[in-house]
Amino acid sequence: GPMYYNGVYHEFYQYNPDGAFDPNDSLMNMVWGHSVSTDLINWIGLEPAIKPDIPSDICGCWTGSATILFGVQPVIIYTGLIDRKANQVQNIALPKNRSDPYLREWAKVGSNPVIQHVIPGLNSSHFRDPTTGWIGPDGLWRIAVGAEVNGIGTALLYKSEDFMSWTRIERPLYSNNALNMWECLDFFAVVPGSNNGLDMSSEIPSGAKHVLKVSINSCDMYIVGVYDLKRDEFVPDTVQDDNRLWTRIDYGTFYASKSFFDSKHGRRVIWAWSNETDSYSDDIAKGWAGIHSIPRTIWLDGDGKQLIQWPVEEIESLRINEINHQGLELKKGDLFEIKGIDTLQ
Repeated sequence: GPMYYNGVYHEFYQYNPDGAFDPNDSLMNMVWGHSVSTDLINWIGLEPAIKPDIPSDICGCWTGSATILFGVQPVIIYTGLIDRKANQVQNIALPKNRSDPYLREWAKVGSNPVIQHVIPGLNSSHFRDPTTGWIGPDGLWRIAVGAEVNGIGTALLYKSEDFMSWTRIERPLYSNNALNMWECLDFFAVVPGSNNGLDMSSEIPSGAKHVLKVSINSCDMYIVGVYDLKRDEFVPDTVQDDNRLWTRIDYGTFYASKSFFDSKHGRRVIWAWSNETDSYSDDIAKGWAGIHSIPRTIWLDGDGKQLIQWPVEEIESLRINEINHQGLELKKGDLFEIKGIDTLQ
């Protein structure tokens, strides 16, 4: 749930309060960790924003998204585990005090769960990770939720007038039998060849494309296409029934990524979780398991086929004590050592 609100960047993330264990070993204990920053570089860790304490999340607060309604009201929508069988529903939380610049405290609405898992053919243990909201052509809010329906990977589509009461649209945003479950969905608009980000809650310009990102098989993949406003449906430019042929965002350890529109700089920024290869004992010793990638600006290339990424410009503030050599002539076999730096590459 990354977002930018009133001059502060917020990063909400899956966190295990019991210790430095791989989250996959303790999913039933998940809370929403919360950190804030004014520059995406220096972060302040706060108390968890959401903990499992109501019937609709009593066994864990899983992934979701943050949406800012009409620029003024932040809302978190997230997946809650209701039992040890991992049956899942969707819940909402609101900040208790919007004047608090760090939005430290959040309150769950009394109508939770706002989306139940009663859907024909749904595997209720594969029904999670609601997206950031966007405005549809009828002025109503939309979200998508990853699901397995009749054994097929599906992005279920919901609409709401107030972001609290949700109705499922019979036709999904998109489905494909390439895999039986998609998680950590992301859905956003891009203009080919432009590195300017688009706010999904505003009018999307003509000629824009849409990207549907899914997390499957331990990697993040995406499809580029168009959002058919009349049918409320995502239509890929190219249909690939074999998910191994889908384009990956990153070919390293990069999973469960989430993007947001940074209104401060007019860009789209994406983060991901990188699962480290340290041993269990190393995790315990160092005090954490898994890290977040450096935030990246992300946009679509000019031919409209591939996403382009680059670390946010703020990263350059970490570069100090430049060492510069010019006019060197290196002949075959020569070695010139660059001294005064301490790097791995």
